[in-house]
Amino acid sequence: MKSMTGYAYEELNNDDLSLSVEIKSYNSRFLDLSINLPSFLSRLEMTIREKVADKIARGKVDVYIKIKEKNSKLSVSADTQAALEYASAISEIAGALGRSEPVPLKLIIEQEGVLNVQKDFDPDYYWNFIGPLLDKALNQFVDDRKREGDNLCADILKMVNKIDDCVSLFTEWQPKMEDLFKASIVKRFEEVLGDKVDEQRVMQETAALLVKYTINEEIVRLKSHISALKKEIETNPAPGRKLDFICQEMNREINTIGSKNQVSEVGAAVITAKDALENIREQIRNIE
Repeated sequence: MKSMTGYAYEELNNDDLSLSVEIKSYNSRFLDLSINLPSFLSRLEMTIREKVADKIARGKVDVYIKIKEKNSKLSVSADTQAALEYASAISEIAGALGRSEPVPLKLIIEQEGVLNVQKDFDPDYYWNFIGPLLDKALNQFVDDRKREGDNLCADILKMVNKIDDCVSLFTEWQPKMEDLFKASIVKRFEEVLGDKVDEQRVMQETAALLVKYTINEEIVRLKSHISALKKEIETNPAPGRKLDFICQEMNREINTIGSKNQVSEVGAAVITAKDALENIREQIRNIE
């Protein structure tokens, strides 16, 4: 189990360049991946995206890749004809304005097309450095999410154990509740009929009441949901969405038990189970 929040930072410095990879993530229903890298490396974006998506299933993930070159290889060429044309035009404008000062060289150089700068960007060259550093950052990032996920898992299992205890109490009280229903019906019949109580009628009324108030089916389903939840935690590397669905089903059963309940002990356990389940659902929102 892994948390959806995590952080990693790795950097590399050598004689040619300084490179850093930073990864941050936050909660999100799906994988929302943002890659931020220098524009001249845009061809590498899909490769980086696939590598990150292979490690991460869910979350808002931001990846920042920064490069600073120490020995930049630039190719600079001058268009002298363009420079002459600019100088002539600027001198013509100066003459029209009645000004005779020489045209500054800086002004000519700054004009578009006078100096042409080219750089040979070879994505494969940069990938030789980015790829290994990204792998290192991703491993650190996954470890960070797993560490936080282990903490979340421990807390979730603690809450599951609370619900298990409540289910045990429900199971214990289920036959007692049936006995209470029968005793209540017998008492009402005795108040009306005295010693002439019809046992068959009592059984019929008890059966009708049990159909309405028995919680046996809810207990069976709740136990099944708890088993499914534990299995997802143990076997699914990214159980977040599945756990959310299971919790919805558990909540339905606990609410039904609460609506059928007729004794204070069961009512208190329903409140405890709902509180524990809400804590689980809060934690699940942070799980991948």
